[in-house]
Amino acid sequence: MASFKDVIGHNRIIEYIQTVTIQDRVSHAYILSGEKGSGKKLLAGLFATVLVCEKGGAEPCNVCHSCRQAESGAHPDIFYVKGEKPGVLGVEDIRKQINDTIRIKPYQSRWKVYIVDGAEKMTVQAQNALLKTMEEPPEYAVILLLTENYELLLPTITSRCVMLKLRHLRDTLIRKYLMEVMEVPDYKADLCTAFAQGNLGRAILLANSERFHELREEAIRLLKQFPDMTMEEMIAALKQIREYKLEIEDYLDIIMVWYRDVLLYKATKEIDQVVFREQIKYIREQARKSSYEGIEEILNALERAKARLKANVNFELVMELLFLTMKEN
Repeated sequence: MASFKDVIGHNRIIEYIQTVTIQDRVSHAYILSGEKGSGKKLLAGLFATVLVCEKGGAEPCNVCHSCRQAESGAHPDIFYVKGEKPGVLGVEDIRKQINDTIRIKPYQSRWKVYIVDGAEKMTVQAQNALLKTMEEPPEYAVILLLTENYELLLPTITSRCVMLKLRHLRDTLIRKYLMEVMEVPDYKADLCTAFAQGNLGRAILLANSERFHELREEAIRLLKQFPDMTMEEMIAALKQIREYKLEIEDYLDIIMVWYRDVLLYKATKEIDQVVFREQIKYIREQARKSSYEGIEEILNALERAKARLKANVNFELVMELLFLTMKEN
């Protein structure tokens, strides 16, 4: 069974939850804000469990009947609010699952906890319906709003909530977890950590993804050959990349890490912080041929390409412009 000791990082939030629980200063509404994979669901579940735990204290005991029910998702006083339609939480979802039940006292615990995952998906009408409940909540009610973008919530909602923002984790913590807990090889842990950008959930997904390994190998093959490619070979490479169109952001991120390695090696001549250390021969040669300005231009072009693709600019045009910039620099 899970406990706060199982959470990697987020010590500030854990200390806050434990403090308000022990000191009986629990608020009626919280926003847990962080990107996908940051640990919102785990923290919310632990918060709910410690509130209903029969023994009380700063950690769920994981022994009592309530803790076992919470672990199995069957606790009668913990509610997971879901939308009937995918991608949206409508006004009827909020009314039926929160408003119509919140006045009924807890079945067996002191607290009645509602966990709303993807709270940013609530329509304006749904948020206004929830607001009516939040204005005068029952003394036993706790509402946990989990969101990747709290700015999509109405100010009248956020002003009534305690904001708990999940920050990015340090790379050292993520790398340690991948290597010690998941037993990922160091070279793979370095790459997944670099891509995760402080998000442990994403690092775990990447470490378990065979598709990501395939993307990595294909991108490296391209980058090693790219300096000597003819125009015809570049056009052929562009056609090959279409196969990875759905994962193009990850593909471009791999290329970005490569050029950051080139920039780092050019500046320091050291390989300790280079992610693609096993390709140091090619990294060193690229660093020798490219100027600082040229590498920076490629990195900027990669950012522009990602932004244009998100804006649905023509895929082939975006990639052609990127390849030309890479070739020129």
